[in-house]
Amino acid sequence: MSNTPLDQSGVWRYREFYPFLNDLKHVVTLREGNTPLLDAPLAARYAGLKRIAFKHQGFNPTGSFKDNGMTCGASQAVRLGMGRVACVSTGNTSASMAAYASAAGLQPVIFIPHGNISYGKLAQALEYGARTLQVEANFDQILALVRVLAGRLGIYLLNSINPFRIEGQKSIMVELMDQRDWRVPDWIVLPGGNLGNTSAFGKALREMKEMGLIDRLPRLAVIQAEGAAPFYELTQRPAGARLEAVGNPETLATAIKIGDPVSWPKALREVVTSGGVVEKVSEQEIADAKAQIGLCGIGCEPASAATLAGIRKLVAGRVIDSEADVVAVLTGNVLKDPDYIYRYHTGQLEAPGGRQIQSAFGNQPVVVPNDADRIAALLEAT
Repeated sequence: MSNTPLDQSGVWRYREFYPFLNDLKHVVTLREGNTPLLDAPLAARYAGLKRIAFKHQGFNPTGSFKDNGMTCGASQAVRLGMGRVACVSTGNTSASMAAYASAAGLQPVIFIPHGNISYGKLAQALEYGARTLQVEANFDQILALVRVLAGRLGIYLLNSINPFRIEGQKSIMVELMDQRDWRVPDWIVLPGGNLGNTSAFGKALREMKEMGLIDRLPRLAVIQAEGAAPFYELTQRPAGARLEAVGNPETLATAIKIGDPVSWPKALREVVTSGGVVEKVSEQEIADAKAQIGLCGIGCEPASAATLAGIRKLVAGRVIDSEADVVAVLTGNVLKDPDYIYRYHTGQLEAPGGRQIQSAFGNQPVVVPNDADRIAALLEAT
């Protein structure tokens, strides 16, 4: 396209698009991006759609969309001459920040809720050399604490309140549109936690439209878990209302277990501007949707599966048309919460509060004897 951000030699005009970088030696990268767009016919049928595609950010170096933002955040930390960087995280952010900080020669400091983190992600953070502090508080309380410490100790904060993180996450939408030859889908559906992605995606789409790269805005649908849905509740109140934080958010989808999302004002603007919606889904709906995504040969973290659960609900409610062109963003890798997967398929998964989640699409392993005839009979019977 004539409006593509390339100069005549085919090189990105980085000074126009990334004006905060005046020297490319500051760039910190682990070759993030270029994540696939995957068709999933079985998931489409489950949702009641003719077609669906998943933009899978779990293919990034540390397994989540956080890498798209962290390359920019870490680069800015280097540019500013910072020595230490920090974040509060229940999983994905900690792994990403630890990797990028260590790659840049910075000291990563991670604050996590004590006993409430994905161990697959904690393992990454420890492996990448992060100094890890387990705080006896929830995510929102710890973020308030760390903002005080960052100012006092001169630590560069790399949660989604960091504007450079948001600028980096915009690249997910640019990449998506490029993969689609700049054809705009009807809907882009994403999970909602701290809402940094919602604000980043909306900003990217508006800027692409202003530049003439796309001719219209897709509608954004943000999906939250029922036990951590302050943004959904906000959208059910009259215009002008302020978000009321959930003091004790509860969901097994740990990546969106946030009761006081810092990016809600910007996210609300983007949802309204796009003519979008916010929906909430139950733990059962998330678990079943995750199993359906898995049957497509596509693995994702529980929070990612909230997208398909939300789409199914919105199609049933006639908000999304069954013929609509829908892209759902899968935010993280299947290995983030492997214990969740095992417990679902073996009928042991419980929602917060102890309520049993039904394994509607369970795939329980079977114990068999060391006997070829009996195993053959079992396989032939199924």
